[in-house]
Amino acid sequence: MARNNQSRSQSPTAKAPIFLFHDLLQPPDSVIKERVSSNEEVPKWSSRAIKSFAMGELEARKLKYPTTGTEAILMGILIEGTTLASKFLRSNGVTLFKVREETVKLLGKADMWFFSPEHPTLTDEAQRVLDWAFDKKIKSGGSGEITTSHLLLGIWYEVDSPGQKIMATLGFNEEKAKELESLISEPGFIDG
Repeated sequence: MARNNQSRSQSPTAKAPIFLFHDLLQPPDSVIKERVSSNEEVPKWSSRAIKSFAMGELEARKLKYPTTGTEAILMGILIEGTTLASKFLRSNGVTLFKVREETVKLLGKADMWFFSPEHPTLTDEAQRVLDWAFDKKIKSGGSGEITTSHLLLGIWYEVDSPGQKIMATLGFNEEKAKELESLISEPGFIDG
């Protein structure tokens, strides 16, 4: 099923809000206060996770989708290419070319060019992936950053999302997810 491209009307004098990618990834302060106790440090996103997210947004635009979904975040991880998550995917046969191909099969081709000066909105599934990655890092209790591996596992655990369906189609399974999870839970893990 193809995604609908919806145009947004905007007055010529209205200015798009300026966001940093980090601001898009970080939950609002009210949500952080609910999730993080006062003595815990708020986890930060790694620069590679931020870059992967940004590359995913661009990939969604290239495919002419008006939103950024789990499939776009998956492609962003592969485009960034230097992290444990991207290397793990490639070593298990999941490549950018294959993910793009499966994305078009699953979601269809967008029928018109869509451009907005704002960041493409996240699908509900993609927002839950970001929330899952944030919450997983808090629950782990360790220091360090939220990485692309957290994003990848978030996509996998967002059952029935396009990204998860594509991963499953390309041979990613629960066993591989557990293997990746054990790698990132090792003491002193640094995503590189």
